[in-house]
Order: sequence, then C-alpha cells, then structure tokens
Amino acid sequence: MNFDQDGVALANGNFFGLPYSTEEADLIIQPVPWDVTTSYRPGAGKAPEAVRQASLQVDLFDANIPEAWKLKVSNALSDEEIQRKNKRAREIAESVINALEAGYEAGNEGDLRKVNKASVELNSYVENRCSEWLDKGKIVGLLGGDHSVPFGYVRALAARHDSFGILHFDAHADLRKAYEGFEFSHASTFYNILERIPQVTHLVQVGQRDFCSSESDMMLKDGRITAFTDFIISSRMFQGETWDAICNEIISALPDEVYISFDIDGLSPDLCPDTGTPVPGGLSFQQADYLLLKLAYSGKRIVGFDLCEVSPSEYNEINAITGARLLYKLAVYTLFNNENK
Repeated sequence: MNFDQDGVALANGNFFGLPYSTEEADLIIQPVPWDVTTSYRPGAGKAPEAVRQASLQVDLFDANIPEAWKLKVSNALSDEEIQRKNKRAREIAESVINALEAGYEAGNEGDLRKVNKASVELNSYVENRCSEWLDKGKIVGLLGGDHSVPFGYVRALAARHDSFGILHFDAHADLRKAYEGFEFSHASTFYNILERIPQVTHLVQVGQRDFCSSESDMMLKDGRITAFTDFIISSRMFQGETWDAICNEIISALPDEVYISFDIDGLSPDLCPDTGTPVPGGLSFQQADYLLLKLAYSGKRIVGFDLCEVSPSEYNEINAITGARLLYKLAVYTLFNNENK
C-alpha cells in the first residue's frame, strides 16, 4: 500500500524492487543460469543475478503502459544446483569445443555424451519449473542463460496450447542441427522446436544476419518460417518503407497466440557488447520496443517469453542495463496484453 514507484528501489530480492510475492504475482520471472553450449564467449549463465541487480535502476514509470508497476511481477529464486551443474558441464563442453577448433572431427565422445545428458536434464528442469507456475495460473518470463534454455518452456506451453507461434529476435537463426555435436546447442534451439514440438506452427524471425547455408535453405523452404532478416529490414527501410509498416507485416505473420523469444544479440552490439556471439547490425532498442508494444496492443495473445544471451561484464555495465530494461518491457507488455484480451 505504501509502495512508491518513484522512490529508491528496495533491494528486496525481487527484480525491479517490486513489492509482490510469487503468490500475488501474475507473471513470474524464472532465472536459468545456464550457458553450457555457448560456442564463443561464455558468461550468459551469470546474467540472472546481474540483470536483477541492474533492474533496481530501472524507472518503473512507462509512458506506454499506464501504472505499469501495478502489473504484478515477481520472480523465482535462482537455483544454486543448476549453477553448479552449469559450471561442471561447461568445463566438459569447452574440451569438446577446443578439440573441434584444433581440427579433430569430434571431441571426446564420452565428454560429448555427458554434455548432451546435462542438456536433457536442463530441459526437464525448465519444463518442470515452468509447468509448476503455469499450473498455478501464472505467466512465465524465462531469463537465461544461453538460448538453449527456452526449449523446456516451449514444451511446457505445448502441453497447454493446441497451437501457437514464436516471434524470434536474434542475430542468428538457431536452426543448426546438433551444432558442435551438442544436441541441444544454443545454435539449434529452433531446429529442435520445429522438429520436436508440432504445436509450434509459425516461427517469425526478426533481425537475423549471421547464419549458414543449411539454415538459409530451411528459412526459405520451411513453410512454418517467415524471416525478416536484418538485410531485408534494412533494404526495405533504405528504400523508404517505415518501421511501422514492417512491424504490421511481422505481426500479421503471427497466429493468434504468440510466444516471444528474445536473444539480446538481435539488438545492435553497442547495446550488448559482451553477449556470447555479437554481430554488427541489428535492431535499435527503440525498434524492438516499438514492435513489442504494437504486438501487445494487436489483439493477439502473448503466452510467455524468454530473454537470453545477456552476458554481463565487470567492465561494461551496459549489458545488464540493457537486459534489465528489455526484461521490464517484456514483462509489462505481456501482462498488459493479457489483461486487455
């Protein structure tokens, strides 16, 4: 009753210092500190805590959403056992990656099996945790970790929805098959989702600008995929089209129920310079915000979201700062959308 949205944020363990318990909240942020299969620079496993700390500097007033702070967001605690498993499995994964980079056709097969087993266990953990919240009537916002972590959440949603689509922000297509031998690689997430979860009927990709030929073929030939690559977006805007018109087309390509999967490297790398695999180009924060806002008001229902690949740095706090502000936008837009359906 005495909460002051304009006051100093309380270090109460909640993201953004919000005053809601998990019992009171309508949306739960579920941290998943996992970056085992990161192929370039690890660090995303440290994101949940870094983003939580940075979130205390986020102003809760949002000009687009009246009284945004009253939309009830809380968070689960980060699982220390997952952190320990992540550390052990990451060390093993690095031995496999180093062998491949040294020119060996495959790393130690035993090590590869251990990593794949750890990833399967992580998928089950995420699915079970998200299912517990969904069964309590909560919406879940998943905070990774690398981009392998949403698979279990999407599987949990698939058990509760006959069909839905995914709006996928990313610099990469994530359509590789078992990249580096890792069955559930961060680079294979949407290949696995499309192959294994038939309830996902549409994948609308935005901002992709670094992908291999097999991914390009899949993007062009798989009728479930609509790709608004960075090149397509830039070319159309260079020729005079507005971002608003392109956003309308993106939203029109989505079905009535939408899951948002946001890899932060879909943004320009000046906003997330330490993300695992940064790529020049990408969306501005304002472009991403505008598209998310239009989706929130579109009449389509947002069923959940994830935010992945934030990789905090002790030398550059913009990574966690960007992640915290994007997380707030995703949370309040998702709740606003659901309350106004």
